[in-house]
This record gives sequence, structure tokens and C-alpha cells, in this order.
Amino acid sequence: MSEIMDVYWRAPPMARTLATAIFISSLGIYLGPLNYSWFYFTEDTLFRLPPEIWRLATNFFLSTPKFGILMDPYLVYQYLSQVENSPRFPNKENVLWYLICVGGIIITLNRALLGGAFFLQALIIALCYTAVQDQRGMKVQFFFFQVPAQTVPYCIILASMLSLGDPSGVPMQLTGIAAAHLYDFLTRLWPEFGGGRNLLPMPGFMSRLVGNRRAPEPAHVPAARAGGTRLGGAGGGTGSSTGASTGSVLPDSWKTRGSGHRLGSD
Repeated sequence: MSEIMDVYWRAPPMARTLATAIFISSLGIYLGPLNYSWFYFTEDTLFRLPPEIWRLATNFFLSTPKFGILMDPYLVYQYLSQVENSPRFPNKENVLWYLICVGGIIITLNRALLGGAFFLQALIIALCYTAVQDQRGMKVQFFFFQVPAQTVPYCIILASMLSLGDPSGVPMQLTGIAAAHLYDFLTRLWPEFGGGRNLLPMPGFMSRLVGNRRAPEPAHVPAARAGGTRLGGAGGGTGSSTGASTGSVLPDSWKTRGSGHRLGSD
């Protein structure tokens, strides 16, 4: 048991935290102890007294039923680990700001165009889209097939549609691609190739929230290694401690970067 916990605490902290929250929330909702009405998001919940602002996060905590209770947290862990270990996101505050921006875009697009109240499937696709950007042109293993890395988000959408036998979730998943691409354009493509500035700069309070000194905004660093890999590699790295740290509202484990495998790694 101690070995399992050691592996758990060595995992990338934000990836393990979000994946754990999704698994526990989904299990509780589908088995009955938790009420889904505590988690969904609609605009009117922000105008209640007090405003139920936690729903801006908890609407991403419900997986699809049955096998999705395991698969969805796994996919979140898999791709958020890669994002968390990407040179584009050198600190925890950069990853947290990315999640806030992409999550906000997903909520806005869905509430304005599609409706709905739970948006985890769009976030999974967004994380996958961001994770594979530095592996464009490489081949990866998707189940039994070798596919170009940049096509993995679309493969997930297709596999999801076939497994559920229902294409109605595809539009929401596509908003994940739109959100991740918009974030990439505003923070990387436009500054690098359009001669502009980062239009979504990370505010200073994010560093204070996480308890770190603010680092410079990360520049895009192309992947230096080529070659294919199998999706779903396990990660290892340095351990981290738990508990609150002085001057920070988040636990120490969020400040310690764990290790994970990225697409294209050996």
C-alpha cells in the first residue's frame, strides 16, 4: 500500500489532483452519496446569495457513466501530466492559468451555443490538443493503430462516438479543440508569428495563490526529440509533501513538479 501511495504522490501534482477529484466526484454521483445538483453550472447560479462560484470548477468533475468513471480521469491525468511537464508551462501557476482560461472558454462556448451543464468531455479534448502540439508530425500508438500525434484529439472524439453509439456529444467535444486552439493562438502563435503580444498574460496574483515567485511568461519551445511512443506511459519523479504552506492557500504538493511521460518520449 505504501508503494502505491509513493507512486501517487510522485505523480504530477495538478494532474493527480484533478483526476482524483473527477474520479471521487463521479463515483459518488453515480453511486448515490453525492447529488449532481451540487456540481452543475448555469449562469443563474452565479447570481444566488451567496454566489455559487465553485460550480465554475465542479462542472468539470463529472465523467461519463460506467467505464467512463475510470477512463475519463485516466485521460485527464494522461494529458494534463504532459501539459504540466511541457516547457511551455514551467510553473504550477502557468498550468493553473491555462486551466482557468481554457475552462472559461469552454464554458462560454457551450453556454452560448450548445447549452449543457457539465463540460468534462470538452476539457479532455482541450488537454489532449495542447499536449500534442509539440509532437506534430510524430507517430503515436492509439489503441492498435499508429496515428499522427496531432490527430489524437479527433481519434478520441471518434472512439467516444462509436463506444457510446451517440454523436450528440461531438459538438461539445469540438468546443474543447476550439478553446485549446484559441488559447494557443492568443498566447503563442500571435506573439511568435503575428508580431503581437500575449493577449492572455498570467496575472501576478496567480504566483501568490500558488505560493511561488512569478516566473517570466514561457516561450514556446519546440520538441527536440522525435520518434513514436505508446499512449499511457507511467510517470515517476521526485516526491512531494502534503499540507498547507505558510503564505499559500494551496498544499505544498502543488509546488513540487512530478514527472510524467509526454507523447514522443521513450
